[in-house]
Amino acid sequence: MDGYAAPDFANIEEYLDSQLKKSLLRFITCGSVDDGKSTLIGRLLYESKMIFDDQLASLKNESKKFGTQGEEIDFALLVDGLAAEREQGITIDVAYRFFSTDRRKFIVADTPGHEQYTRNMATGASTADLAIVMIDARKGVLTQTRRHSFIVSLLGIRNVVLCINKMDLVGYDRDVFDEIEADYRDFASDFGFEHIQAIPVSALAGDNVVTSSENTLWYDGPPLMEYLDTVEIASDAQEQPFRMPVQWVNRPNLDFRGFAGQVVSGTIKPGDGVRSLPSGKTSKVARVVTMGNDLDEAVEGQSVTLTLEDEIDISRGDVICADKSPAEVSDQFQTTMIWMSDSPMLPGRSYVMKIGARECQMQVTEQRHRIDVNTRAHEAAKTLGLNEIGVVNVALDREVAFDPYDINRRMGGFIVIDRMTNETVGLGLINFALRRASNIHRQSLDVGKDLRASMKGQKPVMLWFTGLSGAGKSTVANLVEKRLAAMGKHTYTLDGDNVRHGLNNDLGFTDADRVENIRRVGEVAKLMLDAGLIVLVSFISPFRAERRIVRQMVEDGEFWEVFVDVPLDVAESRDVKGLYKKARAGEIKNFTGIDSPYEAPTDPEMHIDADKMAPEEAAELIISRLEQAGLIGG
Repeated sequence: MDGYAAPDFANIEEYLDSQLKKSLLRFITCGSVDDGKSTLIGRLLYESKMIFDDQLASLKNESKKFGTQGEEIDFALLVDGLAAEREQGITIDVAYRFFSTDRRKFIVADTPGHEQYTRNMATGASTADLAIVMIDARKGVLTQTRRHSFIVSLLGIRNVVLCINKMDLVGYDRDVFDEIEADYRDFASDFGFEHIQAIPVSALAGDNVVTSSENTLWYDGPPLMEYLDTVEIASDAQEQPFRMPVQWVNRPNLDFRGFAGQVVSGTIKPGDGVRSLPSGKTSKVARVVTMGNDLDEAVEGQSVTLTLEDEIDISRGDVICADKSPAEVSDQFQTTMIWMSDSPMLPGRSYVMKIGARECQMQVTEQRHRIDVNTRAHEAAKTLGLNEIGVVNVALDREVAFDPYDINRRMGGFIVIDRMTNETVGLGLINFALRRASNIHRQSLDVGKDLRASMKGQKPVMLWFTGLSGAGKSTVANLVEKRLAAMGKHTYTLDGDNVRHGLNNDLGFTDADRVENIRRVGEVAKLMLDAGLIVLVSFISPFRAERRIVRQMVEDGEFWEVFVDVPLDVAESRDVKGLYKKARAGEIKNFTGIDSPYEAPTDPEMHIDADKMAPEEAAELIISRLEQAGLIGG
């Protein structure tokens, strides 16, 4: 390692002990593109002697091939490791680097400056204690500077280092530095930052990076490395009530049952009373176990296994809390969401929320507003797009334990996962539980679905007809209902056109409105199913995700997906309403099959080839299949 002196072997234990006792500071670099973030980190790694000799030799060679500094070393190449980053001269993904000094250990995240990679920047900021906001002295405060600073404040970072970079290109002019610092402090005044340290630097030349520069004698503050070495990051996690999300139930033999996880706040010791959430069961800690020995006490940041005095049911995803000051429990929240996917967030669509070690189904029930990251104004919006931030209400399929994010970052943060692609599409911060989550309960009724259905002499079932406009869904559904009525069955049909005249007359035809349209229809159809009816639902319902949501609302075997399938050209030829013609002419927007997609079922209960089968024949086939399944009598 360049400039590295190996410790005396005789004192190796003392050396290792000193390394363990060093505090760890996690920080990010952020700001607009080309402000010098990667160069600054490269300079810090170089000056802290964290580059091996072979790495330095390779860096010199690559600087000649990819660098932007001629024959000089391009320090940005130390962290811009992707081929695309080197070819374009930009940072694309988050790069994490470790380095240390005599006083402290560091993990730094170099985050992208381009707007399209804002989601990557938010990922890096989510675990940081401090943010270095880079500003090009020639350009001043830019839009991306504001965006990144806003996200930094949202994610709970309260210490900011304002590095005004490239001072060498403005002649180390103090007036330029003072003006940019004043502009930044003015717009960030209500972000909640506890301390902003402004430092004039030249990451390329090394001015005020590790040592004070002769070029800025007018600056009497510390150089960057000295500030990072000595800054105190206030953390009250250890003083907060005890919280430990359970990651694993450890049962190596019949005589041991422990609950493993990381202590995210507070302390715990044998004899302490604890409460498991969301069940609310209580016990006392018997042992605090680690590899090889027991501890008298575990503190925030330690990974341990707890054994309890009582046998209570605790599973992965539950949270063990201090008995006298437990976390809150709810299944409905107001949250602040940062959307990270090219596909927009759609209220009503089912996503997966991962909070701690718990995964549950989540729906956005209401988007309250979108936040303009430049002005912080609240704007009306039905969806969130890539890199947009908004406040939304969400509902879960089960209760989870939480603390508001501004109280406990580890207990109040979550990610949103797309159920189809398993892609992380959003990052959320819990603001508070919605009051109705704790005062609304399901009413227990003595007369249930089975009794209602038996009184009608039938089994309830939902026949969900899906297909393109003009495929013949309503025609086939009408014929099926007539046959069922002739058999004495109790039925009801929900048709797309008719429902949009009443229940859903406030909805348009955007993707978000289509999702909400199907969600409401699914809830109504479920109520009719509960009444013991055979429900026929005839809707285009273009998205698989929403049809799957309705299927999951009801019991197994009660949802029959009937795919009425015709080629698009056949559907257009049956265009008695002239809708396809208007859509082709651009008079109707978001028309399924033209400028809005239709996702065909992959495994429907029935596939009706309506191009080759007459509606009467299709209806008879459906009745026959229902009889075979024992859902209706002959």
